[in-house]
Amino acid sequence: MNKQELVSSIAEKASLTKADAGRALDAAVATVTEALRQNDTVTLVGFGSFYLGERAARTGRNPRTGKNIKIKAAKVPKFRAGKSLKESVN
Repeated sequence: MNKQELVSSIAEKASLTKADAGRALDAAVATVTEALRQNDTVTLVGFGSFYLGERAARTGRNPRTGKNIKIKAAKVPKFRAGKSLKESVN
């Protein structure tokens, strides 16, 4: 499912126009992004949680040259599915 299909589904299920559903989806994504940027967790009970994980610095290998390279530590967004979501797909 791509973004347009998601917007259409949201519009149909919430009795909104596609434009309103698109703005609502964009606002939700922006809000989650801003919360993660501030190192906050976003929990949607039953659906899941968005949170930041830490990736440690490590040594990698350039596949083209074979030389070792240093890869910086990074914060990475992660998602943990909630119980209801897990049960509904099994």
